[in-house]
Amino acid sequence: MDGMGGDTTTIAGIVIPSTDPAFLAVIAGVHIPLGIACVVAGAVAMLLRKRRGRHSTFGSIYFWCVLALFASATFLSVMRWRENYHLFVLGACSFACAWFGRSALRLRWKQWIRLHMTGMSLSYVLMLIAFYVDNGKQLPVWRDLPHVTYWLLPLLVMAPFLLRALLYHPLVLGARKP
Repeated sequence: MDGMGGDTTTIAGIVIPSTDPAFLAVIAGVHIPLGIACVVAGAVAMLLRKRRGRHSTFGSIYFWCVLALFASATFLSVMRWRENYHLFVLGACSFACAWFGRSALRLRWKQWIRLHMTGMSLSYVLMLIAFYVDNGKQLPVWRDLPHVTYWLLPLLVMAPFLLRALLYHPLVLGARKP
């Protein structure tokens, strides 16, 4: 039983506040694998050299996986709206940022490099925030931190890296040249 009086299921040491077979099937069969795919594809895209080819491939994989992750998060949030509406909002914001970053790149908006970097980075960090807000209380080290840390730490860790990229990345510097 959880603190809200409902039944729970434990998967890989994480307590899932439901025994509903559809909820658990989406969690285990769709949502978790998509979340892992997003983390891996996003990290690989961030670490690769920024040019056509592997960066674009992994960036596209990230975009489509984050869309599917948002769809599964929407399904899960609707099933437990009162408890999970904030996760729906975080998922919507994560996907919106990814869409914004992809659109800036594809449509070559003014300052598209910075807009692309910002959108994709914020998408990634919002996805991590959603994970930690939902699961941090069950994770080693994280469970000992105040709840506000789940919301702020991913953003605080990412901010200096994004700021450095926005100011000093070779693509940004190359875009400044007359």
